[in-house]
Amino acid sequence: MRNVTSNGLEGVVVADTGISEVDGERGRLVIAGADVEQLAASGGYERAVHRVLAAGGARLASVGLGPARIAAWELVPRLGDALDLPDAMDALRTSLGHLRPSGDDVTDAIAALGAAPVFVAAWHRKRAGLHPIAPDGELSHAADYLRMTTGAAPAAAAVTALDAYLVTVIDHGMSASTFTARVIASTASDLISALVGAVGALKGPLHGGAPGPVLDMLDAIGEPARAEAWLLAELAAGRRIMGMGHRVYRVRDPRAAVLETAVRPLASPRLELARAVEAAASKILRERKPERPLAANVEFYTAVLLDAVGLPREQFSATFAVSRLAGWSAHVIEQRRTGRLIRPASRYVGAAP
Repeated sequence: MRNVTSNGLEGVVVADTGISEVDGERGRLVIAGADVEQLAASGGYERAVHRVLAAGGARLASVGLGPARIAAWELVPRLGDALDLPDAMDALRTSLGHLRPSGDDVTDAIAALGAAPVFVAAWHRKRAGLHPIAPDGELSHAADYLRMTTGAAPAAAAVTALDAYLVTVIDHGMSASTFTARVIASTASDLISALVGAVGALKGPLHGGAPGPVLDMLDAIGEPARAEAWLLAELAAGRRIMGMGHRVYRVRDPRAAVLETAVRPLASPRLELARAVEAAASKILRERKPERPLAANVEFYTAVLLDAVGLPREQFSATFAVSRLAGWSAHVIEQRRTGRLIRPASRYVGAAP
């Protein structure tokens, strides 16, 4: 059998999965049998977690994230200097490493899902010189995450919007971080190790690091009338436009539409600006790069939504991870059932002995 080199592994199928499907040509995302638009409107993050874990092969009657958050709170004083790290993703990665694997993937997945918002919110509070806030197990995951971060009871509209975000980004096919988690799981390592590795992959700016820079771009543009001139200057300087283009999608990312809709009730002053910038960027990129379909991706309206619900921009990538832990866990469970050790080949191009 002839080995074929595919830098970036484009077009290489590494697993059969029942968790999600990304159709880049049609701009469609199916998660556990539902279109992302349907899933985001059908009952909140906890229900989506149950659905995604079950799609990966987990057997569980229900998902109780409240008790898991309370259990994680007991670990906060024992996290060492993890919460002193300057980057939220480093803090989350290091903090998750303190979880002790139980040997049961579902148990460990729920523990990690409960721990992530507690650790990230505590990191933010400590960074701001404030005391971390204990979780409330009676609240929804989205509501408690906002409360632990901001220190105030969140508005219902903010909770609904954040819930929609958490559902929308819960899984997305064989992304770099998901593949990382599956590779680690394929070695028969524990689920916590796989999640820690996935967080490390997500930290990279080519994967999960763009929502903050999108907000920086909107701030720099300032008003809709300045959008086209600012974007043209960026392209002339050889810089790329944040939030535009995706490795898989050849049309507008369907998650961008879901998040644009979800942020409307929040009356964000940035929404009108974001729409104007998207329209100007789409026009300019069609004219300047007609051979490359570059449309708005999920990060474009992620920035607007997370800012509107009250989360600081340095917490954006970690908030992505708070949601995606469920998808990663489902892939680890599925890999255990159906996969084998992932060990691709390489081609030696070095000097001959």
